[in-house]
Amino acid sequence: MARVGKPRGSSRRDHFGDAVYAQIKADIFDFRLLPGARFSENEVARRARVSRTPVREALMRLEREGYLQVHAKSGWSVCPLDFAQFDHLYDLRVVLELAAVQKLCAGKDIAALDRLRAIWLVSPSLRVVDGAKLARMDEEFHSTLVAAAGNPEVARIHHGITERIRILRRLDFTHPERIIYTYREHAEILRALLARDADRASALLRAHIEASRAVVQTITLHRLHLAHLDAKPSARTNGAARKPAAARAPRRR
Repeated sequence: MARVGKPRGSSRRDHFGDAVYAQIKADIFDFRLLPGARFSENEVARRARVSRTPVREALMRLEREGYLQVHAKSGWSVCPLDFAQFDHLYDLRVVLELAAVQKLCAGKDIAALDRLRAIWLVSPSLRVVDGAKLARMDEEFHSTLVAAAGNPEVARIHHGITERIRILRRLDFTHPERIIYTYREHAEILRALLARDADRASALLRAHIEASRAVVQTITLHRLHLAHLDAKPSARTNGAARKPAAARAPRRR
């Protein structure tokens, strides 16, 4: 983990805690920390070069959000993947996004979709081909649809769901063909929305999300470890030899 810079004033501890929290969360989402990986507060504090107090606060925050587990006298670990919970989250995601589509098609102004049109309705030569970047763009596409419907509470809940299923959706984009399908499917959804065809837009969006859900059923530990190996050179490129927050992978039995 990269060293955390020292802020000024009384907010130093909060700053350190937020930085550790963000780094560990990024390590989980970017496959540098795999489900089951174990580590201690001391290891995180040493790598971040901060005291244990902000580290403990960050870890407890991640525990409350369901990303980490604490073990008496043996440190912390990344929570295992709970596929039943992910399935429930996908059910809720479908409900929220379909409701957003109905509101968007019934509304008078869908100017919020103009930015999406400039991103997704482009020629193949202008498409993004980096899977990690496209995964972020995919999240933004769906969150923009929900936010444009105008209900901030629904957008807040949808954001929480997006974070919880992020690791699975990013695994989806480790397949090159998924990039082609995503551009095609997003473009079809957008065209239906711009035409205010609520039925077609809803059907396309549901099929798009269900295709993503189907990938969840095929995820294996082998695929997670492949993504973990791919993330290592990326981490070295993006930051000088940045190490993950955890020191050791889960033990093999």
